Amino acid sequence: MKKAILVVSFGTSYKETREKTIEACEKKIKEGLDGYDFHRAYTSNMIIKKLKNRDGINIENPIQALDRLYDEGYEEVIVQTLHIICGEEFNKLKEQVESYQDKFKKIILGRPLLTYIDDYKEAVEAINHQIPQMEEDEAVVFMGHGTFHESHSSYPALEYMLRDAGINAYVGTVEGYPELDQVIDRLKMNNIKKVNLMPFMLVAGDHAINDMAGDEEDSWKTILEEHGFEIKVHLKGLGENPHIQDKFMNHAHDCIEKLNQLEEIC
Repeated sequence: MKKAILVVSFGTSYKETREKTIEACEKKIKEGLDGYDFHRAYTSNMIIKKLKNRDGINIENPIQALDRLYDEGYEEVIVQTLHIICGEEFNKLKEQVESYQDKFKKIILGRPLLTYIDDYKEAVEAINHQIPQMEEDEAVVFMGHGTFHESHSSYPALEYMLRDAGINAYVGTVEGYPELDQVIDRLKMNNIKKVNLMPFMLVAGDHAINDMAGDEEDSWKTILEEHGFEIKVHLKGLGENPHIQDKFMNHAHDCIEKLNQLEEIC
C-alpha cells in the first residue's frame, strides 16, 4: 500500500522564517513517520501565487495535492495540519479532507496544536522553554493571529493555562478578542513595566515583523512604548521551538494509531 503524509500549513513568503519554522516542522514529521512519502501544501492561495511569481517556487494547495496523490495511486493519506487552533482555516481543510473519503482507502486529518486540554498543557510546557528569565515587574505578551470563528476562546484559555504554570504571560490577538487594549489594561493593573513581545504564531512573518515589532505608529511595539512600557522583541515563530515541532509529529502519530484501531475493529 502506498502511504503519504501531507503536511499542510497556511504558508509564508518569508524565506528565512519558512526554513526555521514550517520546513523544520515538516522535517521532524517526515523523519518521524517511517514508510510514508512526504508531501506539502499551503492553504493560502495568495502566498502560493506570490512564491510562484517571485521565486519560481511551486506549492500546491490541499485540493491539488490530494488530487495528485490519488492520481499517483496512494491508498493511505495522513494530512497533518500545522495550524494553531481549530479555526476557519482548519475547518475548511477538514471539509476538504472529508470530501476525499471515498477516493482513498484510508485518509485522516491530524489535529492543530491546540485542540484537547492536554494539547494546551503540553503546548505550555513547550513554550516554557522559550520564556526568558524575568523580574517581578516583567511579563511576556504573546501576539496571536486571532479569529472571529467560535474558536476565539482558545486564546483566553491559553493565557489561563500559562498563568497556572507560573508563566507571567498575556495573550492578545490581531483579530478578535482579546485585543491589545485589553492586554494593556491588565498590564497596568498588575504594575508591569517591562514587556517581552513574542508571536504566538507558527511563523514570524508579516504580522510579527510589522504589526507586532514594526516602528509604525500602529504596531504593538510602538503602542506599548507610548504607554510607558520597556519593550524587548523576540522574533521567533512557534515552529522554531523543537518541542512544538514534536507536538505536531505526535499528532501525526496519533493518526496512525487511530487508523490501526479502525482496522482492528473492521
